[in-house]
Amino acid sequence: MALTATSVHHPPPPPPGAHGAVSPGRRRTALSLTAALAAVAVTVAALLIALAPRASAATLTPVSSFGTNPGNLSMYSYVPDGLPAGAPLVVLLHGCAQDAAAYHGHSGWAEHADEHGFALVYPEQKSANNASSCFNWFERGDTARDSGEARSVRSMVGHAVSSHGLDADRVYVSGLSAGGAMAGELLAAYPDLFAGGGIVAGVPVGCASSMIDAFSCMNPGKTRSAQQWGDAVRAKNPGRSGPWPRVAVWHGTSDTTVAPANGEAGVSQWTNVHGLSGGPDATERLPGSTTAAYYGGDADSASVAHYTVSGMGHGTPVDPSEDCGTAGAYFLAAVCSTGYTVDFWGIGNGGEGPGTGPTDPPTEEPTDPPTEEPESGVCVTDDNYGHVSQGRAVQRLGQTYAVGSDDPLGLWNVFVTTSVTETSPGYWEHTSAGC
Repeated sequence: MALTATSVHHPPPPPPGAHGAVSPGRRRTALSLTAALAAVAVTVAALLIALAPRASAATLTPVSSFGTNPGNLSMYSYVPDGLPAGAPLVVLLHGCAQDAAAYHGHSGWAEHADEHGFALVYPEQKSANNASSCFNWFERGDTARDSGEARSVRSMVGHAVSSHGLDADRVYVSGLSAGGAMAGELLAAYPDLFAGGGIVAGVPVGCASSMIDAFSCMNPGKTRSAQQWGDAVRAKNPGRSGPWPRVAVWHGTSDTTVAPANGEAGVSQWTNVHGLSGGPDATERLPGSTTAAYYGGDADSASVAHYTVSGMGHGTPVDPSEDCGTAGAYFLAAVCSTGYTVDFWGIGNGGEGPGTGPTDPPTEEPTDPPTEEPESGVCVTDDNYGHVSQGRAVQRLGQTYAVGSDDPLGLWNVFVTTSVTETSPGYWEHTSAGC
């Protein structure tokens, strides 16, 4: 809004009194007018300050040189303004067909870094390394300790800790899909470097040893015992007895890209690594049709947490209503996974963090999902190339899939035309009858 100055008309000065002085009554009037004008000036100044643009905030910044880089990765960092020395560091790994900027802009990590005071590092894959820009979590040469992409990420951590005076004992890693799988591999390769991790729609450590093998791991997944899964982690650091990182595993029950069985296998793997067996020690219902199960303690002390989002497809759960990310391709409006992960690690009280005990019901019963399409649902008919370019669908290996539901739409080209409906923010479903 614009502020304009309003002229103030002062009365003419009163005539002098018997001795050339202003009478006491008129003096009080003059003083009152002066005080009123001063108050107006203060109010206007306050409004101008409130409306003035804020100082520029921190931005996602490329880091051209960070040390040894055998994996040929790029590095980006985000350091909140005024970050004190000794702050934590979170490493974030994007999914296939994503990049650092997309993950930074949608996941909600920037908001939590600003609020709770920690730095972010985003490794970014290059198409020269993987045609779909996936981290190579299935290549032993990229996941073994001090080799390939794993070593490149290790260099980024060392550079960030040294450059910004961060706490080397509070370094964490999280990622989505291929990034989630790589996050698990990094936790296993460097349990002495990472205090905790987050695996979102990923697969267990050591599941695949080639690209072809990776597809079997993704769907339907592989069946192994908890001991076998645990051995895959221990094999990366023979002789190590611990400690091991705390791990949060997130997965949607309707994920058709990376089967939910992988989330269960990941929990089995990391509970075995921590020497745990049996069911969870505590459970909790969270917003967005989410259930949390804690192993080895409660929400504050557990070694492993399993967050299951009912009805969610493949992606990172976000909650735009809580200032926790924005919905988009593979960022699905459900629950603030970033906030709960931060809480679980103990480096903040996330945007919609748990306010009740692990076994207590939420303060409000979660509402059931709508039984019919919201009135605001938008139906769009376009060729599959257009759907992908506009963020309504993604392509994998020449095939097109709706964002959110992962419904198959056919070949990725301008000749195949399909209709999709946005049934919730960022969640698109195939509409076979057309718009």
